[in-house]
Amino acid sequence: MKYYVSKDSAAVSVGAAETAAALDRVAPDATLVRTGSRGLYWLEPLVEVEQDGHRIGFGPLASSEVESVVTAIQAGTSSAHPRYVGDIDELLRSQGQRRLTFARCGVIDPTDWDDFVAHGGSAGLRMALEQDGQTIVDAVKTSGLRGRGGAGFPTGIKWQTVHDTPSTPKYVVCNADEGDSGTYADRMMMEGDPLTLLEGMTIAAVAVGATRGYIYLRSEYPDAERTLKRAIEVAHEVGMLGDDILGSGRAFDVELRMGAGAYICGEETSLLESLEGKRGVVRFKPPLPAVQGFLGQPTMINNVITLCSVPAIMAQGAEHYASFGINKSRGTLTVQLCGNVARPGLYEMPFGVTLDHVINSLGGGARSGRPVRAVQVGGPLGAYLPQAYLDTPLGYEEMAEKKSMIGHGGVVVFDDTVDMAQQARFAMEFCDLESCGKCTPCRVGSVRAQEVIDRIVADDDRAGNLDLLRELCDTMINGSLCAHGGMAPFPVLSALNHFSEDFGTREPAEVQ
Repeated sequence: MKYYVSKDSAAVSVGAAETAAALDRVAPDATLVRTGSRGLYWLEPLVEVEQDGHRIGFGPLASSEVESVVTAIQAGTSSAHPRYVGDIDELLRSQGQRRLTFARCGVIDPTDWDDFVAHGGSAGLRMALEQDGQTIVDAVKTSGLRGRGGAGFPTGIKWQTVHDTPSTPKYVVCNADEGDSGTYADRMMMEGDPLTLLEGMTIAAVAVGATRGYIYLRSEYPDAERTLKRAIEVAHEVGMLGDDILGSGRAFDVELRMGAGAYICGEETSLLESLEGKRGVVRFKPPLPAVQGFLGQPTMINNVITLCSVPAIMAQGAEHYASFGINKSRGTLTVQLCGNVARPGLYEMPFGVTLDHVINSLGGGARSGRPVRAVQVGGPLGAYLPQAYLDTPLGYEEMAEKKSMIGHGGVVVFDDTVDMAQQARFAMEFCDLESCGKCTPCRVGSVRAQEVIDRIVADDDRAGNLDLLRELCDTMINGSLCAHGGMAPFPVLSALNHFSEDFGTREPAEVQ
């Protein structure tokens, strides 16, 4: 018999390690496999039990409840246990999830090569090694994959630019500096299926002719760091990295580099500056990193989920991937649902699912039981959307029509006790704190905006300061060098447009 318990850092934070230790004590003859997370965080610690090739789940399962579960399994009364969840794969299917990118996360031992291959790992790379670079780039174009890091730029076009730039050497850089509030898909993947990231980077290298890759990881992810280091060792041991990739005669290697806690280094040019050992500040563009990036050479920069989507595209076909989604948003989106919500977690859904379905049907509505008042999509610089907009499909253009964005896929839920004027101020405070300081609109404008919001809330020439705040936001949008300062006004303007009463004399709703 096999038991599966996550060692994902979020699961560990709610007791997964203690639950695993209890299983070791209560069922010493069973095999215990530590996996990544399935993303069902409201069920963590989640324990899955495999009998006769079939896995059933129990959760959330505290260490004190482990013995009763083992007893129920031995007695054949599993389904009667109060923590019984049933077949997790069936649960994911019933939710409408399509695990293309996260197919192995929570299923396998993250750094077990045999387990990885048995569940489809390396198939995409083996397919890519039989093709030339342009064929791979064309497949990525056909799939419709767009950057999952925030901008939503067509991945195939970026790859084509690096492919066509003659200068060598070329580099592949993975942006793993995941820092948006409400996002954790990158961390989950790096802790739960890091070999897929290495596979995606290697496919990218084969496509564009790169021989060296770097993973730029945020310093706040020590568990991901440990897992990635081991995964890189394993990839060398089996020949997925090195001078002869899986016997193909092609060379590619990956190095892990740690950031130092700067949010701005999630912006690709700031990341490159930091990767070169300099202060993390934005670069002027052009030239684009695809033409002159790391050390002045052609560099392909993608985030973790973008790169991890590529192996499935190569293994299952670009047309299969493109068959999911709506309009110009193809494939699946890793929705990371959190905030005031009953069932937080990662849901890999085809593009086109509505916010209402994600928040209420999948997430169970606000955990407080109160009405949902606002939802922020796309991280701390994303717009706040009101209840009336929850029927909006999650698609790049569809969200843009609402003056919002998908970003990295984070969805943060607020109930009717939220003070939207304070949320707007927080956006500017965050922009101020994390600004690289290179351009005046971002560096100074974010500070002045906080002062203006304070005057509005204090009813100090409210009408005049409201006009001033909008003018200031316009200056930041059009005058900032990068998206950090250029997008900080979005949450402020959305709060002004949809929740104007909070900038007057609105009293917070009474918490019951």
